[in-house]
Amino acid sequence: MRKILVFQSDFGLSDGAVAAMYGVALDVDPELKIFDLTHDITPYNTWEASYRLFQAATFWPGGTVFVSVVDPGVGTDRKSVVALTKKGHYIVTPDNGTLTHIKNYVGITEVRVIDESKHRRSGSLYSNTFHGRDVFAVVGAKLASGKIGFDDIGEKTGVDNIIGLELSEVTYTENGIKGCIDILDVRFGSLWTNIRREDFVKMGFKYGDRIEVVIKNGPTLVYNNRVTYGKSFGDVYVSEPVIYVNSLDRMAVAINQGNFAKAYSIGTGRHWTIEFKKAD
Repeated sequence: MRKILVFQSDFGLSDGAVAAMYGVALDVDPELKIFDLTHDITPYNTWEASYRLFQAATFWPGGTVFVSVVDPGVGTDRKSVVALTKKGHYIVTPDNGTLTHIKNYVGITEVRVIDESKHRRSGSLYSNTFHGRDVFAVVGAKLASGKIGFDDIGEKTGVDNIIGLELSEVTYTENGIKGCIDILDVRFGSLWTNIRREDFVKMGFKYGDRIEVVIKNGPTLVYNNRVTYGKSFGDVYVSEPVIYVNSLDRMAVAINQGNFAKAYSIGTGRHWTIEFKKAD
């Protein structure tokens, strides 16, 4: 029987919001095992929420229930849904793009719209700004505890009907490969790109190569230098940059014992492009 419930939000831990969700869930079933993915998503950033689900969800046991609440449209007519992934995980979330990476890189087999007339915290009818507590935590707890099944959540909706965020394509250039900086390894400031290792190595790049790295913010050149492609950070001296394969089998750039993003004021998103080029 499922008993694992994992919470993600942009609420932070400086007030009682996350604790309230814990309390509601444990009131459904005191034997639930509750964990946190993160509560430090940048406020309102559905892209980041989507990526962090992709980063972590598949490493949990099948049947794990994730509740992801980054919900700038709370209280509007946006849908509340539960998605069943091809890996057998459940994701309870607003339908606002937070399923984008899971849908594209993991796969979703079925989506159901939460029937809030049946699945809502008692006494919360006039509370329209905390669905994390009043809807999502309740549904997640009921599903994780086995008190309801997936079919009991509400009506099916097509997987293609859920809202998706725009993903950037990876392209081959004349002498390189170009993608975008999807997200940061926040604590260490490494740049995580959308370029898969298998696409990168098709260029003939090998460990030890010095590869030209070109980073732009829109049309503005931000960084252009030759960087070593290494197996790990220790393949370069402290404070030197390195290209490496990150934990999701994507290409990344870091500074050994430094912070690349802070050093060069680099952000993330589709307009932040990165190109790896064969050095002359």
